[in-house]
Amino acid sequence: MDPISARLRARHPQRIDLSLDRMRALCAALGDPQDRLPPVVHVAGTNGKGSTVAFLRAMAEAAGLRVHAYTSPHLVRFNERIRLAGRLIEDDQLNEILDRIEAVSGQATVFESTTAAAFLAMSETPADLAIIEVGLGGVLDATNVIERPLVSVIAPVDLDHAEFLGTDLAAIAGEKAGVLKAGAPGVIARQDPAAMAAIERTAATVGAPLTVMGTDFDAWPEIGGLAFQSTERFLDLPAPALAGEHQYDNAGLAVATALELDLPEAAIAEGLKTAAWPARLQRLTTGPYGAAAKAAGTELWLDGGHNPHAGRALAAFLAARQARAPMPLALITGMLANKDAGGFFEALRGTGAHVLTVGFDGAAAEPAALAAVARGHGLGAMAAGSVQEALDRALAWGAGRVVICGSLYLAGEVLSASRETWPG
Repeated sequence: MDPISARLRARHPQRIDLSLDRMRALCAALGDPQDRLPPVVHVAGTNGKGSTVAFLRAMAEAAGLRVHAYTSPHLVRFNERIRLAGRLIEDDQLNEILDRIEAVSGQATVFESTTAAAFLAMSETPADLAIIEVGLGGVLDATNVIERPLVSVIAPVDLDHAEFLGTDLAAIAGEKAGVLKAGAPGVIARQDPAAMAAIERTAATVGAPLTVMGTDFDAWPEIGGLAFQSTERFLDLPAPALAGEHQYDNAGLAVATALELDLPEAAIAEGLKTAAWPARLQRLTTGPYGAAAKAAGTELWLDGGHNPHAGRALAAFLAARQARAPMPLALITGMLANKDAGGFFEALRGTGAHVLTVGFDGAAAEPAALAAVARGHGLGAMAAGSVQEALDRALAWGAGRVVICGSLYLAGEVLSASRETWPG
């Protein structure tokens, strides 16, 4: 565990307790830094939030803007969560800000303290734009003390964090729609009809005008690039730098948001080509795992998706890849114990992959139990003692394509093995 994470865990409750009372009190004690941010783009949703933020940040920076960004969770270092005018926050600055927060924080949770630290640092560092990703939900998420966003964005809504948000998709969408604010345009990804209806009800209640993918704009792959069509214009753009066909929707959402910000087309195109977001179908060719796979002539991918929606996106990516170049396929999978492993594996049932399950530090599912779930959904599966052991087995079997998947925490452990594999 990196030193900043260890500090926060030692000094603040680690529970998830969705309430804004503590956060409002903490911000008030700090002088309400959330009201002194640059113009804010507030991004909610279940899947695709981080990728959308990455695309949008790259577009804004290509336009010459200084951009703050707040995302979660981190993969290797806590500092990844807070980017100030294009650079990760330094340890000295972060520790000084945490000193100030801890002097007034009371019982603020780790995420509340983290969010307050981001807002305080961003309020004291000049920038032109702040892109803020919701942590969990929307209505009661710590980031939702932001009352006047410039634009609100809702990425695809699906089932996740059931213990906090429940399993009613319309209700979950209603929670996510809490980022919509009076007068601020909302840019909405393609949604399940029940989710969309809930978002529209909230928008009507608060008075937020919506621009909706599939109705007011759309994006799709075309001739090696991305075609974007809105009611007002057509853009012929480069393909997104992030792998997977689902990234065309995430990129399209970012393009629509960039147009709300009046970013020039050249900057939008450049951002699509240069966006980077680790552990989202990231090809590993360096580091100990990537080097071993490369030496064996095997493709190695890393993906942190951890719910059924992410499983479907991974399955679609693998189906397209296998159609072009069929190879024996292996998944090295670890998941948190509270995730819907059955839904994740069901989405991957048709891939024909063999699954090797692994554990990782934290509240991971027990590998043998996880393998049993995979077998229950029609996949051959067995437990392994580590990622290295699982990869060695897959290579020994002759797997030509291997994906390490199922958890951002597992992805972080993989990336931490080599500084070459992650940015920051």
